[in-house]
Amino acid sequence: MSELLSTFGINWKLLLAQMFNFSVLLLALWWFLYRPVLDMVAKRQSVIEKGVADAKDAEKKLQNAETEATKLVSGASGEAQEVLANARARADEKSSEMIGSAREQADRIVKEAQMHADEAKKQAIKDSEKEIAKAAVLAAEKILREGK
Repeated sequence: MSELLSTFGINWKLLLAQMFNFSVLLLALWWFLYRPVLDMVAKRQSVIEKGVADAKDAEKKLQNAETEATKLVSGASGEAQEVLANARARADEKSSEMIGSAREQADRIVKEAQMHADEAKKQAIKDSEKEIAKAAVLAAEKILREGK
């Protein structure tokens, strides 16, 4: 057998060493790479299965919630209409009160502004009369001084 291997140019010692090295490499790859990848795939698969189950549960809960919401909405629509009508009536009443109050306040402000304007006008007239009187006195004094 050794002659047959040497005829083909195969060194049996080297072949045996390469087979041993390949076995060690295969064992190391299986131990450090293949097993962790399989574990990771199994974990990922369980996460996906849990996600699918959770999604189904959520869909059922959503359907139940939609049914319950429909019941509540249909029951509450009449009550909502009544509350809305009451709110509109109160809003109209409050609006009328506020408009009346605003008109009264506006009238009061206009009257006060008119009074202040009248007072300012009277004061301006008094001030101008005083100025005119002073100017007249000064003019008279000047005329009298020039006349002497």
